[in-house]
Amino acid sequence: MKHVLVLSTLYPNALDPRRGTFVARSVEALAKRGDWKVSVVNPIGLSPLALGRSRALAGLPQVAREGGVTVHRARYTLLPGIGARRNVAAMARAVLPLAQHIHRESPIDLVDAQLFFPDGPAAAEVARALGLPLSVMARGPELARWSGQDHARRQMVAAAQAARGLLAVSRASTAQLAALGVDPARITLLPAGLDRDRFRPFNHTRLRRQLSEELGFAMPDNAPLVVCAGALTERKGQAIVIRALRLVEGARLVLAGTGEDLGRLRALAASQRVADRVFFAGAVDHDLMPLILSAADVSVLPSAAEGMANVWVESLACGTPVVTSDVGAARELIASDVAGRLVGRTPEAVAAGINAILKAPPPRENVAALVEGLSWDANAAALAAHYERLLAT
Repeated sequence: MKHVLVLSTLYPNALDPRRGTFVARSVEALAKRGDWKVSVVNPIGLSPLALGRSRALAGLPQVAREGGVTVHRARYTLLPGIGARRNVAAMARAVLPLAQHIHRESPIDLVDAQLFFPDGPAAAEVARALGLPLSVMARGPELARWSGQDHARRQMVAAAQAARGLLAVSRASTAQLAALGVDPARITLLPAGLDRDRFRPFNHTRLRRQLSEELGFAMPDNAPLVVCAGALTERKGQAIVIRALRLVEGARLVLAGTGEDLGRLRALAASQRVADRVFFAGAVDHDLMPLILSAADVSVLPSAAEGMANVWVESLACGTPVVTSDVGAARELIASDVAGRLVGRTPEAVAAGINAILKAPPPRENVAALVEGLSWDANAAALAAHYERLLAT
């Protein structure tokens, strides 16, 4: 059995179970195949003062068996602002001894970085030290965020040059890499994954009533239901959705996620006089999310940046059309009115997109059919084939 070391700063944990679930599902499906052993190293940056969230993160187990995969959590000191230039080096210093230990216990064949920055440059140093081939994944938001900073762009380009092969989640991410000077011929497109057992249309008539009882939030059958799933941050655009709610008559909004903007968003809902129509669901259990998406009329995510957002795929699989901004791979997935609408990042544009779908809702089975070919098993098969090609090169 071949052995891949996956380095990913995006990975779920007990404090943030929805963080990087797409990485976890992908490597879990790969491990389940039986032809690749998977070891995950999840670097966790901690502030110099181990207080609050940093203290809680420091308390996570250093090694855990999760979803059939062994996850190692390496701590390093994260220096915000002026320390950004040094954070990659600090991460690599923390990961390398752990990677060497794993390599001695069970020889590694390949190192895989699941994000181009900061994971890619750190993984490049680890792969170089171990004398192993490297694969690096481009998801999109990290390229948009960091390519404008000279130090990060240099490190990303160097990582791309050091890698034996590259992955991208979408054609948009491939174009972003090409803009950095990377030869598109070196990039393999990795289709999105989907948990088909969970994410499918649930059309039974009492779904909203059951959810209303479980969540303690009224979801009348005769009122439009909008869901916005994602970390509560300015980048995701929940504030835009709250402001748009006043322009969608009678609509209820479920915000699924946690984050730094929770207090600000609660205050905004109150100031907009829609607090009674907004429900903050917090971190939603993975088994509950398909029910919420199926109960909703529209899934909304007016992000400033995305790659291939998992919630887009999951929403469509549940038969729920999507209103989102034209970022990342949105145009590749939301390619017709059946899938939803691409809109500007203003309350008026978001409300117009929602109202257009409410006025002429597409059949849920037609929406779900748009992603019927996606699964985590197919994703894992494509990932394994990519790894095999790199080892044969």
